[in-house]
Amino acid sequence: MLSQISRASRAVAARAARANAVQVRGFIAPTVSRRADFVQELYLKELKAYKVPAVKETDSEGQVQVFSMPKTPASPEEANLADSLKTYESMAVEIEGQDASAQSATGVAQLPDWLEAEEEEEPHH
Repeated sequence: MLSQISRASRAVAARAARANAVQVRGFIAPTVSRRADFVQELYLKELKAYKVPAVKETDSEGQVQVFSMPKTPASPEEANLADSLKTYESMAVEIEGQDASAQSATGVAQLPDWLEAEEEEEPHH
């Protein structure tokens, strides 16, 4: 019985609390440290204190190779071209499937005439 009374009193108290409660929308601001981040302060301080070193003309020595113009190519001599053309024209023609010794013996090789139409053999009577 005591437990029933306590339950009933809790229910009544809850109803009364709900009826008297005024709902107010509240704004809760996140707690932010007033002091800025220590690492960020240190980083910005070092950035502001940095001095760019002066660039000298001699800084690149030993780091970069010295440019030198390449030699101009020698032009072929025209007399040698004429001699090599004459030797090319006087060379013997090599034909695949023929012996080089047979070709030199006959002089100029006889090439078969591939465009010539073959004659049909007449049947024997």
